[in-house]
Amino acid sequence: MSLFGAIFGIFGFVFGLAAGIVIGYYLFICQQSTDVKDPESRPLVEYDSRSLERMLPEIPLWVKNPDYDRVDWINKFIGTMWPYLDKAICKMIKEIAKPIIAENTVKFKIESVEFETLTLGSLPPTFQGIKVYITEEKELIMEPSIKWAGNPNITVVVKAFGLQATIQAVDLQVFVAPRITLKPLVSIFPCFAKIFVSLMDKPHVDFGLKLFGADVMAIPGLYRFIQDTIKNQVTNMYLWPKTLEVVVMDSSKATKKPVGILQINVLRAQKLRKKDLMGKSDPYVKLKFMDDNLPSKKTTVKKNNLNPEWNEEFKLVVTDPEAQVLELDVYDWEQVGKHERMGMNVIHLKDLTPDEPTLLTLELLKNLDRNDAQNEKSRGELVVEATYKPFKEDEDITEVSDEADEVEKAPEGTPSGGGLLVVTIHEAQDLEGKHHTNPYVRITFKGEEKKTKHIKKSRDPRWEEEFQFVCEEPPVGDKMHLEVCSRPPSIGIHSKENLGYVIISLADAVSNKRINEKYHLIDSKNGRIQVELQWKPS
Repeated sequence: MSLFGAIFGIFGFVFGLAAGIVIGYYLFICQQSTDVKDPESRPLVEYDSRSLERMLPEIPLWVKNPDYDRVDWINKFIGTMWPYLDKAICKMIKEIAKPIIAENTVKFKIESVEFETLTLGSLPPTFQGIKVYITEEKELIMEPSIKWAGNPNITVVVKAFGLQATIQAVDLQVFVAPRITLKPLVSIFPCFAKIFVSLMDKPHVDFGLKLFGADVMAIPGLYRFIQDTIKNQVTNMYLWPKTLEVVVMDSSKATKKPVGILQINVLRAQKLRKKDLMGKSDPYVKLKFMDDNLPSKKTTVKKNNLNPEWNEEFKLVVTDPEAQVLELDVYDWEQVGKHERMGMNVIHLKDLTPDEPTLLTLELLKNLDRNDAQNEKSRGELVVEATYKPFKEDEDITEVSDEADEVEKAPEGTPSGGGLLVVTIHEAQDLEGKHHTNPYVRITFKGEEKKTKHIKKSRDPRWEEEFQFVCEEPPVGDKMHLEVCSRPPSIGIHSKENLGYVIISLADAVSNKRINEKYHLIDSKNGRIQVELQWKPS
């Protein structure tokens, strides 16, 4: 009986196991619904802060603050370039630290301080977001949020008094929010003259420090002391509005703003050499600065004359009186063929005394090579009168006396002589063309016309282009016509479109020396244009 009981027990166990598997498969697999429902999705703004923290342990700034932009492409770029940036930055650190170490080793009687290892590790910093400010000045302001939880290995060996100490910095963490300002913006690469860096909040810096292999930061109170010292030192130097200024280029040379006017009176030429076979020569003079790409100014042509008299006056804008050179070329005019140069010479502006007319008799040369034997031949002389008139500095408000009211009642600061009118076309908003919007600005002033570049497919174009007009007298009663046009595509049937215009009275610009305003465009629904006018009296 015991044998039969054992057999039936084994049979019952096997049967029960098989039946359980079959019944379980049927209940849990076959009875499941084959219809798959779409997952429920909700916008992030509908979740509370606790739910967001559960889904995203570290919420980036571009999610928390709408005015921060997402910059994943910068993180990808830095991640790819980091092995090379690591070597370049470490090399720069060594070069910067070398003179500092040399100065302090003598001061503290240290034998040597050397980097045994210097690497920033394999983990690059990340940008959590960036905020960009647009102002009416020629500057670009950026506020990135930078976090770096790196694995650098910086080991320094210090030798002093016959002893050697090894100091190692590891596990560096830096959280910083700087403000980076690039200004002024110029038209010469890299397109800005200075970099200003400041911190918008106290930085968070955490790192490990090992001395002889032991963790120094484990000493009670030392960690907090080092943290506070670093934050206070950095904050005192660079917390906004204090800044770190890095000069990229000389801003005065980079901007090349007008500083004066050169008046040239081309009086006469004498003893010119005959160029024509059948007659004398038909001379005229071309004038231009050697470093300018502007078209040359020209006198009239004097037919059949080797001793012509012009007595014609020209005005040229000066941007660098110490370096600019005026080139004067005398040509023989030809009705057919190329005009032949009869001679040339130059005037260095640094040789002129400001506000004093200088009468110059220039020997005409073949070229500027003083060692060229051809320059020994007589080619005639050119007589000119040159006067460099620097712009007058605006009077300081603090120096205005009790007679200020009388000054305001006069011509309101209108200069007595001529000057330079500088027009800067900054930007426009809400432009709208019927068939295309490729805007550019056409400036018309006293019969002279100038144009900005055209910008493709933009309702909010930004030009930042400057134009100059030399005036014989202050344009108090004059007006300037600005027209915003749209250039048609190269392939298409539509013609040029007018997007609006504005007529600006120049009286305020002359009296105030500078105005920077936005004007509503006539014949435009919502279009506006920002224009800056500066009057530079001679």
